[in-house]
Amino acid sequence: MYRAEYTEHEVVIYLSGRIDSNNAPDAEQQIQSCLKERKDQHVSLDFGQLEYISSAGLRVILHIRKRIPDLSIINVSAEIYDILDMTGFTQMMDVRRSYREVSVEGAEIIGEGANGKLYRIDSDNVVKVYNNPDALEDISMEREKARIALVLGIPTAISYDVVKVNGHYGSVFELLDASAFAKILAEEPDRFDWCVQEFTDLLLKIHSTVVPAGKLPQIKQTALRWIGDLKEFLPADAYEKAYQLVTAVPEDNHMIHGDYHTKNVVLQGDEVLLIDMDTLAVGHPIFELASMYNAFRGFSEYDHSVMERFHGISYETGVKFWDSVMKTYLGTQDDKEAKSVEDKARIVGYIRLIRRSIRRGGLETEKGREEINLWKEELLSLLSCTDTLLFDRKQS
Repeated sequence: MYRAEYTEHEVVIYLSGRIDSNNAPDAEQQIQSCLKERKDQHVSLDFGQLEYISSAGLRVILHIRKRIPDLSIINVSAEIYDILDMTGFTQMMDVRRSYREVSVEGAEIIGEGANGKLYRIDSDNVVKVYNNPDALEDISMEREKARIALVLGIPTAISYDVVKVNGHYGSVFELLDASAFAKILAEEPDRFDWCVQEFTDLLLKIHSTVVPAGKLPQIKQTALRWIGDLKEFLPADAYEKAYQLVTAVPEDNHMIHGDYHTKNVVLQGDEVLLIDMDTLAVGHPIFELASMYNAFRGFSEYDHSVMERFHGISYETGVKFWDSVMKTYLGTQDDKEAKSVEDKARIVGYIRLIRRSIRRGGLETEKGREEINLWKEELLSLLSCTDTLLFDRKQS
């Protein structure tokens, strides 16, 4: 027997076993019987205990949908979801998969980005757990971005499953024995120069990749929104200068990662892979360098221990790594030339840091106010002596 649960706003009908040509008429009769007590509530069919559905069962669902156009199907197993997807049901109605539960208790964090953390759950697999508890749309978007990157030749991992982790959604990837560059730098300091070169080579590959128009968002538009949020916080002349500097940066269809640091670049076997693709965009590399400056210096300028907690390396090692990557990326050993580009990146970086801190309540704590004031003073000083965010990079 099927059973139904009724609330003020919804009727949930729980189906179980099999629905095929032998029992389809009876199944339909039971479902219709469950609907007799319905008033105007939304109706969901719970497939959590349904093992199999044939074409005869699908016709039963169509009959029910004809009566209830906004019908939902929930807790659908992967096997039955594939049937519903192949036959077009996922386009006709709201169909929601069931997701297996995965524990990350005691698991090693091998990566961390703006929107989630990457945990190793066994020797072969990792799961990215999203901060947003309602992240299915984010997961779908990140999967598409990763697919675009892979097609364009960027080595990355593709998620093969979606799971639940402590009430949050996660994407599962196969990353056999992969080690983040943060871990390599911490545990194998003799590979510092190798890490610098491989890290930079991948960055150059990303920045040389042209993305078909419209496939990824323009980071410049995002940066203009960051500045817009600080209009009431910055002096009017500084705000206008910052806005004009970013406005003058031309839009560009070259790829940028958007959160490029040592926990989002991993070594699997002898292949260097890029992970955490939800920030993938297109635009001028100054926006990438700004994010990288924050990762290696900006976040740690007030409190150097942030470097140890995030990257697992000392502040001095992090700064040395950043300086070495910048010079390798720019094709120069000239400190003055590298510092000039770094200062341009700092302008965008400080705007982002200040906005982020304010949005997270930074003005409400003494430490937060001190951090914000430090970044603000640096930003105002840089704005007073900067006329462009553009720069030249020597081609190797």
